[in-house]
Amino acid sequence: MNKIIKYVIIDILRNKIMLAYTVFLLLISVSIFNLEDNSAKGLLSLLNIILIIIPLVSILFSAIYIYNSAEFLELLVSQPLTRKRIWLSVFAGLAISLMISFLIGAGLPILIYEPTAIGVMMTISGVFLSVIFAAIALLAAVNTRDKAKGIGIAILLWLYFSLLFDGLVLFVLFQFADYPLEKIMIGFTALNPIDLSRILILLKMDLSAMMGYTGAVFKSVFGTNIGTIISLLVLSLWMFIPAWLSLRKFNRKDL
Repeated sequence: MNKIIKYVIIDILRNKIMLAYTVFLLLISVSIFNLEDNSAKGLLSLLNIILIIIPLVSILFSAIYIYNSAEFLELLVSQPLTRKRIWLSVFAGLAISLMISFLIGAGLPILIYEPTAIGVMMTISGVFLSVIFAAIALLAAVNTRDKAKGIGIAILLWLYFSLLFDGLVLFVLFQFADYPLEKIMIGFTALNPIDLSRILILLKMDLSAMMGYTGAVFKSVFGTNIGTIISLLVLSLWMFIPAWLSLRKFNRKDL
């Protein structure tokens, strides 16, 4: 299992796309912090990049990698190895590689320029999003043999979590504006790892006042240490559930 993980990590980290991704994050992060006179403003500028670019690259690269590794997976399945070990090893290799790229490209500059609770939370959120969207990509890829269709599903899922979900929430709020839905919105937030990460970071920046009464509700729930722990546990579920579902599908899939 360790040999498979090591092979996948080395293979991915040598990939030109992954190297370009790491360098891009590093250049953007350093540039933003150097352009802003206040490191807190730099974090706010970097927030949208982390919440949009990290999930997009993670889900697209992971889906493409799985499809391009189809022959490699078939070779591993023919060996005296369980499918569970094979699939979890590939997932672990992908997740670790994406985490390393993010930490080098964005994590280190954030912790160097803003070594505070805000910077730590943003780094943790970036790590979680890298692994979560890798797991979602595996689930999308294992459910269809067609590469174009699988990548299309991955892009649609990214669009849903990044853009469409917020539109749906706003539609619900608009339709039921006469009802107190603020507390219900907390439950909705758990259905989107990007939104949950955004709220955790903004609350650490103490910008909840900009969110109005809803922000006060979020502050009362997520702003405490217990709320933060619960939020991180929810993000952990977003990692494990798609990975577990993809593993079940892979165990039954006819290669």
